[in-house]
Amino acid sequence: MISPHHHKDPLPLPNPAALAHSQKLQSIIREDIEQNGGQISFARFMELALYKPGLGYYMSGLHKLGAAGDFITAPELSPLFARCLSRQCQQVLELLGSGEILEFGAGSGRMAADLLAELDRRGQLPERYFILELSAELRQRQQQTLQQQVPHLAPKVSWLDRLPDNIQGLVLANEVCDAMPVHCFQLEDEHSWERYVGYEGDSFVWKKGPLSHARLKERITEIRLLLKQVNRYESEVNLAMENWVAEIAHRLQQGMLLIIDYGFPRQEYYHPDRTTGTLMCHYRHRAHPDPLILPGLQDITAHVDFTALAEAGHNSGLRVAGYCSQTDFLLACGLDELAAAEIAAGGYHALEISNQIKRLTLPSEMGELFKILALTRGIDPPLLGFSLRDRRTRL
Repeated sequence: MISPHHHKDPLPLPNPAALAHSQKLQSIIREDIEQNGGQISFARFMELALYKPGLGYYMSGLHKLGAAGDFITAPELSPLFARCLSRQCQQVLELLGSGEILEFGAGSGRMAADLLAELDRRGQLPERYFILELSAELRQRQQQTLQQQVPHLAPKVSWLDRLPDNIQGLVLANEVCDAMPVHCFQLEDEHSWERYVGYEGDSFVWKKGPLSHARLKERITEIRLLLKQVNRYESEVNLAMENWVAEIAHRLQQGMLLIIDYGFPRQEYYHPDRTTGTLMCHYRHRAHPDPLILPGLQDITAHVDFTALAEAGHNSGLRVAGYCSQTDFLLACGLDELAAAEIAAGGYHALEISNQIKRLTLPSEMGELFKILALTRGIDPPLLGFSLRDRRTRL
């Protein structure tokens, strides 16, 4: 998610209703801390702040996407994103003969609507289009978007509360992994600590303690090898996302999991110069690094370690079938020719389209920071989206 600016000036104050909402969640997290002897892992804090039913950032009726919200995603920026993606979906559906599409956390529903419209035009609709969405408020918005934009295709779409037992087709995860709860750690010389959250006075505070998880210990051992020498280094590890890949792999009979997110291969993620990690918060289009304030009102994200995703897929029997930047993927899927056709048809102003393309592809915008990873089962031919440049060797 792209938040336009890092602001040094103070964040806007929440209105009284939002503040009351946040305080309610704050007292629930505080209770959790008390029940756990005065501290909880940051992963637990992030889980409650984002996903506590009715109160967490993703689970309440607050406006998150678009101009009035906290951030904007690629499908919201331009229909060209989903139209390019549809070409990769079409290739996989053709290879499989038929299949379904399952989208995780579909935001406003824009991507689903644009994708279905384009697949319909190409005569390659999936058998069904599932959306796995935890937020009731976003489900409603998705239903409205589909009814408004593609009413004839809306019956194809159904909503799920959990993963189906068997998946045949495509699983799409656009900006899903970055919002999964992460464990934070800090390294000081030869000591490795986990960063916990406590409560003092009337605010949440960072604490440190022993590593809570064997897999965290293993990962930190690997990270230390990348860092050579350490005097102080903070970062995070996303174990939840590795479990999630394993869960999907377990259910994917045949098809592809396509992950779109911002992040790096491991050696770039845990670079010696990136000493404070990648944790970032988004509140009303301002980006700042303090996850312990405004619980329930701000998004909390961390960049994605794509090497960890590739390993999790590989260890679960999936093939790592492609990895590249968003720019290379969109260009390989025909961004230039789709944009030219749009401009020729006069449906859009050329300027508007050129601005959309810039935001999707420029290295200073989303083009280089966002990566696409394909994990497949039972699909061998080279994938369209990675035909221009494939960076699997960088993983």
